Amino acid sequence: MIRPKWWPAALAVLTVSLAAGEARAQAAPRDTGLIVSSLESAVAQPVRRAEKFTLTVDLSDRKLYVMDGDQLMREFPVSIGASDYPTPQGSFRIRRMIWNPSWRPPPSAWARDDEPQAPGAPGNPMGRVKIFFQEPDYYIHGTGLTGSLGNARSHGCVRMRNIDAVELARMVMVNAGIERDAEWYQKTIAEKTVSREVNLTTPIAIRVRP
Repeated sequence: MIRPKWWPAALAVLTVSLAAGEARAQAAPRDTGLIVSSLESAVAQPVRRAEKFTLTVDLSDRKLYVMDGDQLMREFPVSIGASDYPTPQGSFRIRRMIWNPSWRPPPSAWARDDEPQAPGAPGNPMGRVKIFFQEPDYYIHGTGLTGSLGNARSHGCVRMRNIDAVELARMVMVNAGIERDAEWYQKTIAEKTVSREVNLTTPIAIRVRP
């Protein structure tokens, strides 16, 4: 086949364009929950009231999905229970949460040598908020162990980045009809050594599926 004289230049332009397009595609942000950059911004995000607000934890995907009926509102990466400590499956109701929770080691062999941790303590594994879905032992909570996300590493609970857990807690509160102003949230984040319990007047449905 005889190619015109302009063929090499056109081919070079096409190659550069395809490479640039591929680079843009790789750099394009995905909705993995990594949107807000600070705890303060996590509680300042606008929250939409959903008509059918529910949560779904997918154990296979290691994701938590925030749903409005069949519409996906947000998704977050999570860590789930290890094989020896599986996360319970089924349908549950979220009725309360604790911001800046303390931690008391459970009566289990894995926690035999651990010490209780006060709210905000560096060694507190609960992070900045825990959201109960099967009381008293199972909850969604923040963690500083971000390397565990996407894996089965917990003792049955669902771990999230602290930023994501804080954002999720606010979404749950708003959609449960709990009214708190911006000052309440900012003060709660600022005073990390002070626990605040919130009871939901309207329980939020959550499903944990295989």
